[in-house]
Amino acid sequence: MHDYRERLRVPVAWWLLGIPTVLIFGATLYAGLDEPWPVIIVVGLVAICAAMLISLGVATVEVRDGTLRAGGKELPLATADEVSALDEKQTTLLRGPRANPAAHLYSRPYLKESVYIGVRPGDAPTPPYWLIGTRHPAELAAVIEQCRVQAGTEPVA
Repeated sequence: MHDYRERLRVPVAWWLLGIPTVLIFGATLYAGLDEPWPVIIVVGLVAICAAMLISLGVATVEVRDGTLRAGGKELPLATADEVSALDEKQTTLLRGPRANPAAHLYSRPYLKESVYIGVRPGDAPTPPYWLIGTRHPAELAAVIEQCRVQAGTEPVA
């Protein structure tokens, strides 16, 4: 059973911006070339642009069976210490100037908000915190907090 699942799809605006980008690059690259090169170049650029946008959009964040899955890694929520939904300014600080290099960051450039999950140190080396980009930070934080309570961990105020 899924407690929470979010697919971090690329916004439609990025797809729409891909059209003029491909046309401008295509016109620049094939200027003065004979047929069929202009068509080959534009088709190739469309394929490259679509592949990049699709690869960005296959990312998922999932909470299931007391475990957070993001970026191919798993965090048992029983080890989570602090959970908080962050606004755009707080997210920018934790992704940039105040970021810990040992932290697990999983976000996309088009996601402005995130959820901070502090991790209790254990026997094995673990990152000090996870920062997960999401479109619904309050909802994800609530689900994580609920899973922590179900696992017998006291919520942090």
